Amino acid sequence: MKKSILWAASLAVLSLGVALPVMSSSANAGPIENACNRSERKAANRQLCACIQQVADMTLKGGDQRRAVAFFKDPEKAHKVWMSKTGSDDAFWERYKAFGAQAQAYCGG
Repeated sequence: MKKSILWAASLAVLSLGVALPVMSSSANAGPIENACNRSERKAANRQLCACIQQVADMTLKGGDQRRAVAFFKDPEKAHKVWMSKTGSDDAFWERYKAFGAQAQAYCGG
């Protein structure tokens, strides 16, 4: 149960439907977009990853984006942050959840 909640919360932005048309190149791609493009998620594609990066740029500071990138490589890190009781982890998790919800609303179909 916890594992499914973790995946839903931490990687929801990759299970989205059709993305809005967005033009981006890997030369100027942000950290979230790069991690998304490298992920093996079936729903990940260049347009979706670029859209998600646009939302990240609007909602997350650079440090938060770099921290979120680690979740793509190691979902256990997301679980540790989610379960953490520290104020800084709780604050980050709230920002990350807000980012995920906005990415789903903006980029989802």
